[in-house]
Amino acid sequence: MAMPGWAKALIIVGILLVVFVVAIIGGGMYWWSQNKATVTGGLAEGKAAGKLTDNQGCVNQSVDRYKADRGFTAVIGNSIFMSTCLQASRPTPGFCDDVPRQMEFTATAKWRLAQCDHFDLSGDKYCQQLFTPVQQFCERHGGTGSSEQTNGN
Repeated sequence: MAMPGWAKALIIVGILLVVFVVAIIGGGMYWWSQNKATVTGGLAEGKAAGKLTDNQGCVNQSVDRYKADRGFTAVIGNSIFMSTCLQASRPTPGFCDDVPRQMEFTATAKWRLAQCDHFDLSGDKYCQQLFTPVQQFCERHGGTGSSEQTNGN
């Protein structure tokens, strides 16, 4: 008995889906093997830098690092650097005053665009992601929209 056409199509779609998933996983593993040092290097460097500066200094250093080496991988590494730097840094008075919560989508988009413009990165397609750690930091420390900030230092 011959297999119906819909069954053959279903088998083909299933095989293609499996091949697609394997390709995505393989591509991700390859990317990670090529970029692991760049991405994870920001952890220790960020913590060390944070011990020597304040919150705004972490942002400034992250932007400077990103300007020296731009792109998708660089924005990930510098976001990790900024996040760990902010955790270890001294408070900057008013640092979180104008930082919107991440769920405030319109305010977030405007704020991130303004940050990119302020740091002369308005034409960079990854710039906005660079400022995600600032929003996360301010939300975690209750400082978004207020001058109160307690980061354990």
